[in-house]
Amino acid sequence: MSDEWKHRVRLFIQRFWQPTSACMTCMPGSWSNLLSFAHWVTAFKTGLLTGVLAVLLTFTPARKLFKNRFGNATIVGLLTIVGDSYAHASHYEVASIEHIVTGVVSGLLTLAGSYLFEDRARRLRNAWARVFG
Repeated sequence: MSDEWKHRVRLFIQRFWQPTSACMTCMPGSWSNLLSFAHWVTAFKTGLLTGVLAVLLTFTPARKLFKNRFGNATIVGLLTIVGDSYAHASHYEVASIEHIVTGVVSGLLTLAGSYLFEDRARRLRNAWARVFG
């Protein structure tokens, strides 16, 4: 497998967990429905579509945005809004507010992940070493 395709597979996996986690966090009753199969299916749909759209963007000039930390978070947040809108209708009375909140949380997770996991999770390894010696 070429390096470019390895990068796309890695990108898909990253773009899958961030929207899925955001969706699980933002749906009403998220923490009380943590073991709900239907809740997980909806979150997986959101993550799957967001991951596929992110990989499709790698074939366009927009792939340059994935190299910038803030551009990456913005793109993932916007793609999560699209993916969440496709996966289910909003549970709130104001149309699309849940999808927008999910997109914002996904973008923030992406930004935090890019900061914590860069350089093979150097910051996490250093913090672990300080706490546990």
